[in-house]
Amino acid sequence: MKQLLLVIFLVAAITPVQARTLKLATLAPDGTTWMKEFRKSAALIAKQTNNRVKLKFYPGGIMGNEKSVLRKIRLGQLQGGAMTSGGLSKISSKNQIYGLPFKFKTYDEVDYIRARMDHVITDAVEKKGFVTFGLAEGGFAYIMSKVPVERFMALKGKKIWTPEGDAISRTLMETYDLSPTALPLTDVLTGLQTGLINVVAATPSFAIALQWHSKVNYLTHYPVFYSIGAFIISKKVFNKISPADQKIVRKELSAVVKKLNKINREDNKKALLALKKYGIKFIVPDAEAEKALKEITATLARKLLAQGAYTPSVLKQLDENLAQFRKNKKLAAKR
Repeated sequence: MKQLLLVIFLVAAITPVQARTLKLATLAPDGTTWMKEFRKSAALIAKQTNNRVKLKFYPGGIMGNEKSVLRKIRLGQLQGGAMTSGGLSKISSKNQIYGLPFKFKTYDEVDYIRARMDHVITDAVEKKGFVTFGLAEGGFAYIMSKVPVERFMALKGKKIWTPEGDAISRTLMETYDLSPTALPLTDVLTGLQTGLINVVAATPSFAIALQWHSKVNYLTHYPVFYSIGAFIISKKVFNKISPADQKIVRKELSAVVKKLNKINREDNKKALLALKKYGIKFIVPDAEAEKALKEITATLARKLLAQGAYTPSVLKQLDENLAQFRKNKKLAAKR
């Protein structure tokens, strides 16, 4: 018996660890900052694991929308990917909390909330069977259009793009009797070119990367929503990687997500300046329009809660934190 155990031990010791290639999909177009940083991270992981763990990327939505990507992960055709807020919301409703329209005004507010609530989103994703490596900022999305949009209700009669399967956008449009046109990300530029749509909401850097900026004339300079992204890998697959290699993957992917937080914010600042240079006119809503947006936010939040789109306790936590930040800011301004 001892000899048999010794043989088994020796065979295990000399058998090479099976290499794993993780197939990962993302909507991020090839050549963007996201893809460049992901590939740098993949190279570091391959080097440090002696090619036991390799990352193979499928960028630009070639694996379908995020609903399709999640289905392929569950079928084992993919092992993970970089998901937007919309994709994460299909894993858990808690993941939509940052994307409530017109919730945040400034990045200072975002930073305060994220320091206290990022874990709510990552914990929810982990409980659904995925490994996460932190949240990466996508940034503030703005309304970009062919005709000026000074007030939210001026969107009536406009042909507004909404992402396929985006429940929040659909509910927003239905609530205010607007006219959405659901299109996959890959069809938006064509939609703008042909007149199928004439209004989009996107971060400045994303709009430039996808050339949407070349088909619009105006930007309404008020944040519509704040977007995040997350790199996820199936926990079932990840657990098959050796503990030592898991540590390397966690270290490198966590580092790249943290780096992307800083890079994306700077890229969006530069992109806003670039949009002005491209001749896009910036429209700033007046105080009356801001008041109307607050009412829209409250109405939409109530409706989405009734639909189960948010976890009530999580929305309450966000609102309380945001109120505290704004109160502290007012007190500081009076001193």
